[in-house]
Amino acid sequence: MSSVVRAPAAPRAAPAYDVERIRADFPILGTRARGRPLIYLDNAASAQKPRAVLERMRDTYEAAYANVHRGVHYLSEQATERYEGARRTVQRFLNAGRAREIVFTGGGTEAINLVASSYARRLLQPGDEIVISGLEHHSNIVPWQLAAEERGLKLKAVPVEDDGSISLEAFGRLLTARTKLVAISHMSNVLGTVMPAKRIVEMAHAAGARVLFDGCQAVTHLPVDVRDLECDFYVFSGHKLYGPTGIGVLYGKAELLAAMPPYKGGGEMIRTVSLERSTYADPPARFEAGTPPFVQAIGLAAAIDYVDAVGKPAIAAHEGALVARAIERLGAVRGITLIGTAPGKAGVVSFTLEGAHPHDIATVLDGAGIAVRAGHHCAQPLMERFGVAATTRASVAMYTTTAEIDALADALENARRMLCP
Repeated sequence: MSSVVRAPAAPRAAPAYDVERIRADFPILGTRARGRPLIYLDNAASAQKPRAVLERMRDTYEAAYANVHRGVHYLSEQATERYEGARRTVQRFLNAGRAREIVFTGGGTEAINLVASSYARRLLQPGDEIVISGLEHHSNIVPWQLAAEERGLKLKAVPVEDDGSISLEAFGRLLTARTKLVAISHMSNVLGTVMPAKRIVEMAHAAGARVLFDGCQAVTHLPVDVRDLECDFYVFSGHKLYGPTGIGVLYGKAELLAAMPPYKGGGEMIRTVSLERSTYADPPARFEAGTPPFVQAIGLAAAIDYVDAVGKPAIAAHEGALVARAIERLGAVRGITLIGTAPGKAGVVSFTLEGAHPHDIATVLDGAGIAVRAGHHCAQPLMERFGVAATTRASVAMYTTTAEIDALADALENARRMLCP
């Protein structure tokens, strides 16, 4: 009796990435700009919102709106459950250990300022050091400068390499026994450089320093697991993650938040109040004075659910192909210089065009219906490092198409002919 050897079953193919289906979920992408179909490549500044976010926020306003936490009536209970449910959604998204490690703020900038105020200003000592990098957004520079001036701290910056990365060797040389905090972007908003985050944490912790990551760009493009990173603080904003403006997140290890004094005073953050003194609630309430942006937090949770449904790995693969295409096409345009070429970069392509100001380039592109960003991108030290006053920046999202990248390259050819005859 002969035996039949069967070939192993082929693995089931992952569903194809359907960018057109995704685009249909974002109503604003049907807009015509300057009489042309909108090509939105300003996502690093703020991403567009899927219908699921808009509808969830509208439903909250229409069916479950009342101030949270303080009321015992039905609407307050409904709003509170949605708000605290949003906190649990963010906890899951970051893989934080406990919901109380998630603090809602008014944005990523406020989250950094919270740590600068309640940790650096209050718990560090004169002469202690904070290490940042030369590619930081102003929001991850100025709060530390203010804390350093007030508290007598020393601020040091890791230099940026020619490809837009930072050297771990250079980083290690800056770490001393007085280094108490490292505050670095997980991903550059100008260059798309992705930092070696896990290694940064390992080196900083070995030196006795805590680590804060500015994740405002990274959470949109990269998987983030704060327990795997073992970082001490992680911040991000909602509006870059397809959520609303006016909402940000601070993740902090529970023991650190418990040791930090309040950032703002008012209602909700207290345990008891008398005319002589007050005692304060445990985190996260300690840092959420007043009526919180609870509808915005609910919208952020809807955005996270949407991203998770599409799938972070699928989004990353799609965006990675777009960035590679942009580098190829834009790099072939005569006179274009790409700024930031570090391996593994994500989401962002910055460039200059010889003989043309970035603002003029952006204006010409706008005439073709293409939205990009031009300027210093709130990163003036980085501009100085590369010897430019500004760049033009194109940034992709889950809904960006290859055809849009090609249209950008074609429009830049036209801009070159117009601006650089």
